[in-house]
Amino acid sequence: MKLINKFSNFYMHLAILLMLASFAACTPDDNEFTLGPTPTSEMVQFSTTPSTGNPNIIEFKNETPGTIKAIWDFGNGSTGEGNQVSNPYPVQGNYTVKLTVFTKDGYTSNTKTVSIASTDVTMLNREDYNFLTGGASNTTGKTWVIDKDFVGHMGVGPIASATPDWWQAPANDKAGQGLYNDEMTFNLNGFAYTYDNKGDTFVNGGNAAGLGGTNQTDDYTLNHTPPANMVWSMVEEGGKKYLVISQRGFIAYYTGSSRYEVLKLTENELYLKTTDAANAANGWWLRLIPKGYTRPVEPKPYKIVDIQDNFDTEGTVVWKKDALTLNESYDNPAPFPINNSAKVAMYAKQEGQAYAFANMFADFDHKLDITNRNIFKIKVFIPGYNDFTTENGESWAIKTLLRQVSIKLQDGSAPEPWVNQVEVKQAVNVLDKWVELTFDFSPYAERKDLDRVVIQVGGEGNYIPGVFFLDDFRLEK
Repeated sequence: MKLINKFSNFYMHLAILLMLASFAACTPDDNEFTLGPTPTSEMVQFSTTPSTGNPNIIEFKNETPGTIKAIWDFGNGSTGEGNQVSNPYPVQGNYTVKLTVFTKDGYTSNTKTVSIASTDVTMLNREDYNFLTGGASNTTGKTWVIDKDFVGHMGVGPIASATPDWWQAPANDKAGQGLYNDEMTFNLNGFAYTYDNKGDTFVNGGNAAGLGGTNQTDDYTLNHTPPANMVWSMVEEGGKKYLVISQRGFIAYYTGSSRYEVLKLTENELYLKTTDAANAANGWWLRLIPKGYTRPVEPKPYKIVDIQDNFDTEGTVVWKKDALTLNESYDNPAPFPINNSAKVAMYAKQEGQAYAFANMFADFDHKLDITNRNIFKIKVFIPGYNDFTTENGESWAIKTLLRQVSIKLQDGSAPEPWVNQVEVKQAVNVLDKWVELTFDFSPYAERKDLDRVVIQVGGEGNYIPGVFFLDDFRLEK
């Protein structure tokens, strides 16, 4: 019995020692549910040293023990991150620099004043500054606007992507949203930034609360007065250049960010990417041009291509419609010679003035070379149940529905493409039967400005409805 008691006492003491040892091994660092006291501002220390090469460039070093993360506000609209950073101060003055440090026990900030004795004009005479502001001689600054006519003037995609992969705005896509009349002026004098938004701003719906609005699913226009006395700054971090706006300012479209990566900056283009405050995975792209600048249009190539569509298989043209109901895969209403095709196009013109110029058309990414190939052919079926006798239409037009097919070639880039169009019309004298029509454009073979093909059935200027069927449209070889 004594031997057993000795062993029992031994194991009891051993268990107690192991328990004490396990408690001793648990330090505050191991306990994720316990924080020490919040650091005080006095604990935040950093040094400021003028660069040996230029006293207007200040080197900053965080000297706060236990720092996990260091965030800098350099007092001139620029920000930075890291324990050792630098920031340029081209202009004379006093700047309040704030360092915010994060430790395992919390975060806090401290400030110092950096005094710059004199302005370094050589630092102001930079290509990017001059492109952005117009240079020191441009005392009123340089005003930029959204490049609304350029496809991709706005875009969204993964923030890590080089391009807006998810969506790019078509030309003039946000007309009436309070975006295209905004003017952003950058001035080298005092690095002033002025945002003239004409009283309203187009906002990202998910971030609207940051501007005093209500967060919504869709973007919308919000009444907003931009802050006065904003400044801009250009900083370089990690091999990238950023344009930063002070006072939480922004450029044209509000996403909750005041910091923009500069993707391209030339005399006539400013291309930016910024973050989405509501969704860190999203990036937003903006493309701007100087106010009053017109982007030159790259000329389209001039070439000959196959143009055909039988409406059974995929053709070489993409049809658009203007005030027209178009079904490109309709059962052939009369599958007999000369057209046994299973599918045809149904061309339906509705009644009323709004449909007086109904047509279908196709735009090409090149100018049409019709020097040697200039004969278009098409099969058409005109039902006899259409009303060809009632008169109603424009005063200058034939007011009845016409038994007619017209093919027009236009310059689709022209403000009024119909002014310089060329047109060939063919009357159809047989109803309820397929006929093939030929359109000879050889008299216009020397034209080199045509990039649109228009098909119009029933005439134009009349308000009479009509249903027609088309097939086997082609440019003859």
